[in-house]
Amino acid sequence: MTAFPAAPPVAEPVPEWGRLDPRMIVVKPLNELIGLLPLLFALVFLGNVETWRIVVGVGTVALIILYGLFAWLTTKYRITDAQVELHTGVVFRQRRAIPRDRIRTVDLTAKLGHRLFGLSAVRVGTGQQERQAGEGVVLDAVTTAEAERLRQVFLHRPTTAAASTDGAEEPAAVEITRLDRRWYRYAPLSLSGLLGIAIAVGFGMNLAGELNLRFSEVDVIRGLFGWLSGQSPALVVLIAAVVVVLLSTVASLLTYLLQNHDFRLTRHADATVRVRRGLLTTRSVSIEEQRLRGVALHEPLLLRAARGARLNAVTTGLGLRQAASSLLVPPAPRAESHRVAAAVIGENPTSAPLTRHPVAARRRRLVRAVAVPVVLTAALALLSAFADWPAGLWIGAAALIPLSVLIGLDRYRTLGHALTGRYLVSRSGSFTRRTVALQRTGIIGWRVEQSPFQRRARLVTLTATTAAGHGQYAVTDIGESDGVRLADAAVPDLLTPFLIRE
Repeated sequence: MTAFPAAPPVAEPVPEWGRLDPRMIVVKPLNELIGLLPLLFALVFLGNVETWRIVVGVGTVALIILYGLFAWLTTKYRITDAQVELHTGVVFRQRRAIPRDRIRTVDLTAKLGHRLFGLSAVRVGTGQQERQAGEGVVLDAVTTAEAERLRQVFLHRPTTAAASTDGAEEPAAVEITRLDRRWYRYAPLSLSGLLGIAIAVGFGMNLAGELNLRFSEVDVIRGLFGWLSGQSPALVVLIAAVVVVLLSTVASLLTYLLQNHDFRLTRHADATVRVRRGLLTTRSVSIEEQRLRGVALHEPLLLRAARGARLNAVTTGLGLRQAASSLLVPPAPRAESHRVAAAVIGENPTSAPLTRHPVAARRRRLVRAVAVPVVLTAALALLSAFADWPAGLWIGAAALIPLSVLIGLDRYRTLGHALTGRYLVSRSGSFTRRTVALQRTGIIGWRVEQSPFQRRARLVTLTATTAAGHGQYAVTDIGESDGVRLADAAVPDLLTPFLIRE
């Protein structure tokens, strides 16, 4: 009987290399020019009208346009069953590849230029601690529909077309929360506007120096400073404070609008929660529920005074982009943050009653709070007595001592911990109070630290290590025996080999 040779294995066709959407030839330079508009305006129109300014401005625009063209021509990508590949680079060629089974995050971002042309940038990450800015794969950009399809493909989700082949419609997303216009009143309490003003002033002064601009030669500014010079110092300080508060409020409201416009948090049938937000630049981030390891409630001092808070997810897969990508609720009422936390993780540990820490922890906080003003007061008093320094200096420093005592007491009041059904809860901080609920099954280790001062007070700092979020979350200044019992109860058997039972 004649044996027939075995048929050769059927080779799977290798996908061809593709290019990004050709409209990126226009969109990429447009986005770059939008960011450079203030600089180009100052370069061309402020100061003396000189030929070199116009030449530099026009040349910059031309180079940006050419860069967009060459960037599109030199970029190609390929998606196989095993990995995602990207080749790019105008001067230096870069080749990147991410195995499909290591993909943890897919973020969709659309800047103003993208939105004008219906495009989105797709950022694919592995969830590692991406320390280099160039790590990961970014497809900038494809059509919005293609970006959504790639999100589902990369996260191993069936596409809408595949899911609807049996005639059933895809389940609608369940809305957990959306932006309420009343939340805008919390924007000025985050101090983001004050930081923005400081950055803008620094940039403006540096730019003025580079362009040799003299604001003192502007009639309006010269007249304003002339009027202020004739007023009392108290009035000048009051006017400056009012102006700073008004500008900070406007800047904070504008920042809140740009970042959180049309904010929506939804739960989808593919076991993900999705955040979409942004006015000029829209961003859509999907967080798989199986990677959620808890939540973190942030309450800066002013926001806490107004009963407001911000909520972030503690999750694996976001790398160093944790803060920007893990937002679940922007500055909003604290009660709303608690409600969303319960809706996302299935219980409400952030509002659970906490166990107070020992009185020794209060002493430590008081000593640390008043140490600096007490030493400063003593030093200034000695200089005032023996070196003729003004007595008002040490009196002013002494006035800080009662305030420091209040801060120390507040820091102690915020200390606490608890164990709920599935979560370890810890809270600390005064200027920014942070309450973290960490899933007990996500804790992979413990670190127990004790300084010489803690040893005398029989206190320790117990730190839970995890693969999610910032990687470690501490329970500060807990009693020695309480810390051991807490760690053993939170994750049974993890500490058992190291414990000495009495």
